[in-house]
Amino acid sequence: MRVLGIETTCDETAAAVVRLTPDGGGQILADEVMSQIAAHAPFGGVVPEIAARAHVEIVDMLIERALAKAGLGARALDGVAAAAGPGLIGGVLVGLMAGKGIALATGKPLIAVNHLEAHVLTARLAANVAFPYLILLASGGHTQILAVKGVGDYDRLGATLDDAIGEAFDKTAKLLGLPYPGGPAVEQAARTGDPERFALPRPMMGRPNADFSLSGLKTAVRFAAEQAAPLSLQDVADLCASFQAAIVDVVEDRMRVGLKRFRERLGAAPEAVVVAGGVGANLAIRGALARFCAEAGLRMVAPPLKLCTDNGAMIAWAGIERLRLGRVDRLDVAARPRWPLDPKTAPALNNKA
Repeated sequence: MRVLGIETTCDETAAAVVRLTPDGGGQILADEVMSQIAAHAPFGGVVPEIAARAHVEIVDMLIERALAKAGLGARALDGVAAAAGPGLIGGVLVGLMAGKGIALATGKPLIAVNHLEAHVLTARLAANVAFPYLILLASGGHTQILAVKGVGDYDRLGATLDDAIGEAFDKTAKLLGLPYPGGPAVEQAARTGDPERFALPRPMMGRPNADFSLSGLKTAVRFAAEQAAPLSLQDVADLCASFQAAIVDVVEDRMRVGLKRFRERLGAAPEAVVVAGGVGANLAIRGALARFCAEAGLRMVAPPLKLCTDNGAMIAWAGIERLRLGRVDRLDVAARPRWPLDPKTAPALNNKA
């Protein structure tokens, strides 16, 4: 089974081909990603219209490149998977329409993939993780703790009430004059900073639910920066280190509560604890989750850094997971700017969930 995956929900255009192996794992035959960082950097964030136009210009070329690298023609595919949301609707439409066109021309089944589900299932592509597992899904647009019980079967145990973790990193970077994208810039600056210099709050720590709230932390960073102004390079490094340390403490605390709720709801321990999404590339957060897992006696799975950020391989793999269960979509399936993984819960308040 070989599936093409197309990803255009934000500021990366991506196309990949993944093959289902006999042991039930996945083999990435091609994985092409083109970032739009340079186009959005002058604005300090993603501009939806610029993103959509860039997707239109390059998506066909990336699909052709991925198929050529995989050594396949489109008719040799077993399915076409395209991210149908959630995300910036202009970009989502570009990739979904490209996928529909290929599916229509070749007669292959179309799988409309939830971008968040693709992140959630990446652990099964990278490490063949068994269900059920506990996951921290965190990026610039979403922060959730989920019990992953099966393909399409998710319980949301906690979510952000305001800013996503990645969004908080990006806004902190912009506040401190660091370049876009903000997450890697803050992480790099934090390496030479003193994490104890600024006493920043740890919102929601100790609460019985597994939710996050980061707007207050972001405001505290702004106040601290104003009091220390004019900021030296060391001041910026210390602020970044203090901010990142607060995030790490919050993540550890929220995951402990998430694990408790997982056990209460499912009556068993998870097969693994997984981190996914762009924030999963942050080494300090990975380290915190490794400590948490060591204390709890659980296996930790963190996909390779390239599979944490948006990519076509995760879309293709989610397509494989659904295709082998017979879950395919009609060609009139709609793009969705919002698409919660757990429809039983109220929508998360961040901008992509």
